[in-house]
Amino acid sequence: MPRMDGRNEETAVPEVHEYLDAFPFDAPPRKLRRREELLLAEPLPGRGRPPRDYPPIEAVHFPPDYVDQPFVPPRGVYESAAVRIEWQTMNARQPFYHRNCGVDEISFQVCGERTIMTELGSVDVAPGEFALLPDGVAHDNYGRRDVHLLFYVPGPVERLGPVDRRSEARIPPFPGWAPAPINELVTEGVAGPGQDVALAPVDEQLLLAHADETEDRLEVLRPDGDAAATVWLYRSPEIMIGQTTADASTGHAYRRLRNAEEIQYQVSGTRTLVTQRGVLHLEPGDFVRIPRAVAFASIHAAPSTHLSLVSARPIPQVAKAARQAARLTPEDIDALRRQP
Repeated sequence: MPRMDGRNEETAVPEVHEYLDAFPFDAPPRKLRRREELLLAEPLPGRGRPPRDYPPIEAVHFPPDYVDQPFVPPRGVYESAAVRIEWQTMNARQPFYHRNCGVDEISFQVCGERTIMTELGSVDVAPGEFALLPDGVAHDNYGRRDVHLLFYVPGPVERLGPVDRRSEARIPPFPGWAPAPINELVTEGVAGPGQDVALAPVDEQLLLAHADETEDRLEVLRPDGDAAATVWLYRSPEIMIGQTTADASTGHAYRRLRNAEEIQYQVSGTRTLVTQRGVLHLEPGDFVRIPRAVAFASIHAAPSTHLSLVSARPIPQVAKAARQAARLTPEDIDALRRQP
């Protein structure tokens, strides 16, 4: 039996647990006992298949607070043929309506305020809130010192979290709005560069008035920030999106997804991500991609919140890395656990 201090009675070496999990998390993970210094060590020489040169984990960083700048298109962070993750900022109105044809669009508000105007009504979103724009629904954004994330996901996307509120049929959608023709951009695929198929003017008042003719509405989710667990909010056949909050973690519980990779975005607090491909210190605004079947754990003494997107298929990184993970000794990792 393992001792209460995490050391094995027979070997007197530090011991951790690994939770071998599988998407879509409909069965309990398998719990395994591990020696951490071996779990994170280099391969033993001359035994079995020669190891490949496994690339270290990388962090991509975008400012989590608004920085004054002219309007710019969204920045791609991770992208495949089926999924795209973007970072966007604005302090004005987007200069066109956007109609996705082929994917649902999920947004997460990082900072500032944003009004989403659509054919299904308009709604204001605040930091920490999610909204899902269904496939084929035209939408525009009016941001005030805004930063938000966008996840383009093939449907059908199922909502798992409770609804905080819904959009409303309202004209004007925000103070100072005046009706005028405006362009409508139609895209296919994951709405990335070069995937636009049509651009033409549209009567905005007629577009917004469609909300009076349907009962369908946008749904805003606001997960409980006090819940010390992972709360899954959306699910599609190959993607799940959720939020993880924890008061503290010693990093003795490792997790390994045997059939999916995980992309994380640090929302608040700081933590150290320990993986079989190196160790990274994460701050708000950091993205990180953990490949399929790589074990990882988090160390932090204060509260931390991050988003998780789990994908059954790889989503390659397209943004430039800010830094790479480094190899640390078991003594270094134990020192991190002892920090206040």
